[in-house]
Amino acid sequence: MDSITQIWKKIQSPDTDPSALKALVEEVKQAAMVSESPAKVNFGTSGWRGEIGSEFTLRNLQVVAAAILKMYREATPELWESLGIKDFTELQSRGLVIGHDNRLLGHEFCQIVAALFEKAGVKIYYGGEMATPEFSAAVEMLNAACSINMTPSHNPSHYNGIKFNPADGGPAGPEITNIITKNANEMMESHVFEPLSEVNWEIIDPVKIYAEFLHRQGTINFAEIQKLIASGKLTLVCDHVHGSTRGRPAALLGNPECLVSLRTEDDALFGGVAPEPSSKNLEGVRNVLDNSQSAFRVGCIFDPDGDRVRFYDGSREIDMNSFGAIAFHYMVAYRKEVGVVAKSVATSNFVNIIAEKMGCSIKETSVGFKNFRPYLARDAKERALIAFEESDGISGLNNTLEKDAQFGLLLALEIVAVTGKNLGEYLDALYAEFGRLYPTRSGFEVDKSLVGAPLVAKVNAIAKLGEPGMKIMVGDKEKEVKDLLTLDGVKIIFTDDSWMLIRPSGTEPKVRIYTECRAPEEKDAMFESAKALFFKE
Repeated sequence: MDSITQIWKKIQSPDTDPSALKALVEEVKQAAMVSESPAKVNFGTSGWRGEIGSEFTLRNLQVVAAAILKMYREATPELWESLGIKDFTELQSRGLVIGHDNRLLGHEFCQIVAALFEKAGVKIYYGGEMATPEFSAAVEMLNAACSINMTPSHNPSHYNGIKFNPADGGPAGPEITNIITKNANEMMESHVFEPLSEVNWEIIDPVKIYAEFLHRQGTINFAEIQKLIASGKLTLVCDHVHGSTRGRPAALLGNPECLVSLRTEDDALFGGVAPEPSSKNLEGVRNVLDNSQSAFRVGCIFDPDGDRVRFYDGSREIDMNSFGAIAFHYMVAYRKEVGVVAKSVATSNFVNIIAEKMGCSIKETSVGFKNFRPYLARDAKERALIAFEESDGISGLNNTLEKDAQFGLLLALEIVAVTGKNLGEYLDALYAEFGRLYPTRSGFEVDKSLVGAPLVAKVNAIAKLGEPGMKIMVGDKEKEVKDLLTLDGVKIIFTDDSWMLIRPSGTEPKVRIYTECRAPEEKDAMFESAKALFFKE
């Protein structure tokens, strides 16, 4: 008999007869419903992810639910502060928001978790298929204590996942997730499975709640967007890749005639593609906009849970490295907002150049959207006008503490509406004023013995070779170091604004290298120089 992993390989193989897919999928679903095999849980800031049917099962999800409840029951004063409530009674009264993306058994996975919370006296709000930012909005609008989101984000179809957010609606920090991980793994072997049962939950409309949240917060200028739509000069294309954002742009914008929606059908297998906002997956958007005669063209692709977005404007792809810079410049130059820009250390420094010349502060953080919380929080002393990371995540002023692809799309439409420029035209204007940087991302493998702490130590030791004022050879040029950041790996910034970041993988024998330079022909030399620093140390 084939293992679940082998069955998934058959499901995802292009050689499998399509007529056999339904039976194979049913095998996976049945295994997920009845299997009592334990799994190792690693509940990081993006939640726990596992293979559906072998790791991610009803039984193992019930263990995770029990682990979260145990955390609440045993919370210390310091943990209550992180959770955003004062005691277990407040959890019960304020309640849990729960929902799922479009993957297999989303409803059943929610049901098994919610039943345990209901048994503990916790009020349950169920939103069905929900996008990630809608959880954060619902927690805030309903004054809920927390949310649980069944999604592995942009991972392939054989994965599912569970994300936990505390009372501020943002991603849980390690002080929370470490406890959930510990509890779950301690309870995993001995847990006695309680069969699936009905839950008396309150059904909510997540799209309506999210729209009310956006209008209340006032960051998006819907009036300007509606003027653009009414002009008849816009073609808007949104590719949902069968995910939970389907129907959202239509609902938020009043179902405009200019909107073309792609891949909105039910398909938990995503048509066999990797469901991420990649250049390859933008082909459908390109096909529509390349043939459009409209003066204004906005295209985007979302990931399945709606926390990542990438753009296309009929002439070029606009990734988050570029769009984040556009969005920040717009907030300062056109909206006249006052605040900072927050970005992860691996994200383009193009926005740094813009912010410095505009007299604004830059807050550079370790990789992980949770690190933007101090700048996105409602009581933040230094408010982020835009917070973004190179892996296509964005949020901003008064918006969710989670990545929000829908916010990104709405802001893009507002930018086009107010400036009268397509995104590529805006980007060209920024290049003309501030110059251009060319980013690359690569890496290399190292000996397996270095995985973990030894690799982290070896990478961190590079810092002594890149202190400010030192000279480093890049190709045939000698560059002077302007600044050094050791937030997450080692980032060396040169006086010409080019930079290199060397980061260790936490789980694999790999070193990841990010570089950015002023001239495209310098890309290879930057990579080789960064690699040489690793082996020189």
